[in-house]
Amino acid sequence: MRLADLGRVRKASDGDLGVAFEYAIHDAVMRQEEVITDRVATALKKVKITQGDPASILFAIEKTGAKQLVETKRELITPESRALSGKRGQPVKLQGYLNQLAAAFHRPTSRVQLPRSIRGLWKADLFLGSAEPDRWVGASVKINRLQLDGAEGLRIGIVPTSSGKSDAVRLDESRNLVVCPVPHDFSFMQVFYTGMRIVQALVASDFKMPSDALLPEPAHREVARIYVERRNFKIGEVLDAVSTFAQPSLLETTAENVTATLYEGSRPSETFTALGPIPRTDLA
Repeated sequence: MRLADLGRVRKASDGDLGVAFEYAIHDAVMRQEEVITDRVATALKKVKITQGDPASILFAIEKTGAKQLVETKRELITPESRALSGKRGQPVKLQGYLNQLAAAFHRPTSRVQLPRSIRGLWKADLFLGSAEPDRWVGASVKINRLQLDGAEGLRIGIVPTSSGKSDAVRLDESRNLVVCPVPHDFSFMQVFYTGMRIVQALVASDFKMPSDALLPEPAHREVARIYVERRNFKIGEVLDAVSTFAQPSLLETTAENVTATLYEGSRPSETFTALGPIPRTDLA
């Protein structure tokens, strides 16, 4: 499908922002974006997953067609992958319950057939964990923090940080969730919201250049122009092409020890006379 056709086939939904947020968090974890992986690693430690680099598996049962454009990483689930529920007893092997979890999402009557420890795991948007110990937990990702609910099997909740509230990763005992707020100012959420506004403007205009009223910022219009120029190409081709411009290496940092060298001269210090105006004090 061409990029220009995307706006015509898309069905507007109030859930667009939430779905995009789930994809953005999943992608940030898999790309090891530090602002997200540091917080996810902190949350995982609170649920007893302390080894290996954080990884994400996009569950996304309800997002039909997502796997065509989004790398879900479902292959990370092995026969030995276990889902930690926070309950006593041996954690269940996740792979054997994937089909039942999918059925539970679509058919409420199927939910009672799941083990009690993971009976609410069908609500998960992501499985977060690490392939090294092969341990995973269900994570709920909500763009609206008021919609974050606990359930049996869910252990982590990812939400945008609230204005004036702490963004510390913390345990919410009432919901039995480790809440992981994502920072906004000059950080991940601000970039996410800005990017979504550009996308919404492009989709609304069939990937022709949006009006100045829709995108008044020159920098945002420059981003939009990259896609407008490629509106007649297939979506996959456009995604591959624009990745060339990303230059992620510019965001990579390295720690180095820098030595300070003192340069001393043999010339003795000198004192010079400086001339300057002196204010008059005899003015009436």
